[in-house]
Amino acid sequence: MTSRTRILLALAGVLALAAAAIVYTGLVRARNRDAAVARTTDTVTLTGPRLLFRSTADDERGHLATVAADDPGGARAVSTMTCNRVYAAGGTGLCLRPENGLTTYQLAVFDAGLAVKQEIPLVGLPNRARVSPSGQRVAWTVFVTGDSYNGGKFSTRAGMLDTTTDALEGTLEDFGVTVDGKPYQAADLNFWGVTFAQDENRFFATMSTGDHRYLVEGDVSARTVHTVRDNVECPSLSPDGRRIAFKSAVDGDPAKGWRLSVLDLASGAVTPLAEGRSVDDQPAWLDDRTIAYGIPRGGGHSDVWAVPADGSGSARLLIPEAESPAALEPPTPGHE
Repeated sequence: MTSRTRILLALAGVLALAAAAIVYTGLVRARNRDAAVARTTDTVTLTGPRLLFRSTADDERGHLATVAADDPGGARAVSTMTCNRVYAAGGTGLCLRPENGLTTYQLAVFDAGLAVKQEIPLVGLPNRARVSPSGQRVAWTVFVTGDSYNGGKFSTRAGMLDTTTDALEGTLEDFGVTVDGKPYQAADLNFWGVTFAQDENRFFATMSTGDHRYLVEGDVSARTVHTVRDNVECPSLSPDGRRIAFKSAVDGDPAKGWRLSVLDLASGAVTPLAEGRSVDDQPAWLDDRTIAYGIPRGGGHSDVWAVPADGSGSARLLIPEAESPAALEPPTPGHE
């Protein structure tokens, strides 16, 4: 092979690589155009029937977005508001987010048009957010450090706010606690994952102490909680008020992961759901039959999946590039 031939072959190879690069770039641009078409310029509002979530897509990560409840994989409306965790109900939204230009965090309460009504500093890393059915109360959980009993490991703080009076209702650590029917006090009490009942006053949450992670039922007015069941984390009360979706540590050991299940409050029966992966999230009810939750994929990406609440069927991808879901205007409680 002559030197001229080698040069021509090398040049052909370079041209082929360049052509491939052009084709690849074109495909990427086309894909990006298609993705852009899948978004809308509609104003994001807390009106349904739509699903609210936090986007994890590269070009809109952290932004609040919504999709049609009957087409969750379709076009999404994307807002300018960004959050680490979000939830909404009754025309009220709760956003846990970093404070502008600072390394600290805040909670922002916003209305149906995403106008922020109140901002409150948070001490800790945002973890969970919930809003009562009518929007009267919001609750949040943050991770904190520095509790002497915990050896420098993370602890939690769970707080509540009455949106009708803008009054902070303290943390659950200030509530009176009853364990197995007896008054209980301990330095290592931690609470997280609040979920509200329809009457706005009753709620459920997780309480840890010692080696236990209890489901507790609480009364805001009386400022009390009592244990209901052990090994229940991140509860979510169904729209009909009869069941709790939750995660539980496999064999009681969080190092083995978490399993999604549903607890019938009347009978105490527990139904494991058809999701075999570990789910480290507070599930959300889309209606009385369907539960949604986030599954991380790494690199800051996550997808929202859904599974039947009766243990049947299988898990299905609901919203790609999404987490922290909430159903806007869910069905009337008791509807089946």
